[in-house]
Amino acid sequence: MRRREFVGLIGGAAVWPLAARAQGSATPVIGYLSTRSPDAERPLVIPFLQSMEESGFVDGRNIAIEYRFADGREARLPNLVAELLNRHVSLLVAFGRPTALAAKAATSTVPIVFATGLDPVLDGLLTSLNRPGGNATGISLFTTELGPKRLTLLKELVPKAGTIAFVVDPNNGTTAFQVKEMQRSAQDSGQSLLIVQASTEDQVDLAFRTMGDRNVSAILFGASQFFQVVADRLIALAAHYRIPALYEWRDFVSAGGLISYSTDRREFARMAGACAARILKGKSPADIPVMQSTRFELVINLSTAKALGLEIPNKLLALADEVIE
Repeated sequence: MRRREFVGLIGGAAVWPLAARAQGSATPVIGYLSTRSPDAERPLVIPFLQSMEESGFVDGRNIAIEYRFADGREARLPNLVAELLNRHVSLLVAFGRPTALAAKAATSTVPIVFATGLDPVLDGLLTSLNRPGGNATGISLFTTELGPKRLTLLKELVPKAGTIAFVVDPNNGTTAFQVKEMQRSAQDSGQSLLIVQASTEDQVDLAFRTMGDRNVSAILFGASQFFQVVADRLIALAAHYRIPALYEWRDFVSAGGLISYSTDRREFARMAGACAARILKGKSPADIPVMQSTRFELVINLSTAKALGLEIPNKLLALADEVIE
């Protein structure tokens, strides 16, 4: 997807100069790689571009950005990153573990700015958080590790929950880790847990029928970029089956979901923009320490709670960073 198409998609959410893209080798080209769809990527792209602009880089003026989206299909990533490398990009931006791994597997020379939810050292993206030592650096997020905390919040929301369903994407590389952590947390708290898998829209429909038949009390969605692509479907089905659901990101709640808890995407997207700008100004990624996200946010949709006949405990309301009326 070209810049003009993507700026048209995000509409008036932000304003950038619409000068024609500069031509010639003097203009750095940034390759932006995502496993999500363009629409699902919007909450990251906007603060990323704003941060870049604050550092002096404006798409269409003194940089060019090429976007590639896998629409939830990780198998497409190697071809997409190859397309970007064929454009002789000066820098690759890869939000999410699958995109970071695909970018790192494809090049050891082109600088990479990533944001990933698991340990980037264990994943082989770099040798040290303080001294990355290679062509990749970025932001380490606390996302996949938040499952037990989300389970605790969901139990406070539905204190007499019978069975809680944990819906995971079997194609996500972190699913085994997520399931292990969640099962341990559920066992420690005496909570009945049902693991449900879904990696296609048909499987999502089947998952909800299964959860409806099993009379689950609440749903917790695991970390998955596919779930972000089909967010509207997940929200609609949770409403249809009248099951309280806790999601990974605030965007689900803004779109009508009940509750979310995670890191602040705006924060780490801005951090990634600042990191990319440092590299464009000549800093080597080998010498840029990996940053860590520090802000977490709990978001609750009271309208959705009312539609479900659910009363949100005052404790959760007091903890919430945002309550959508």
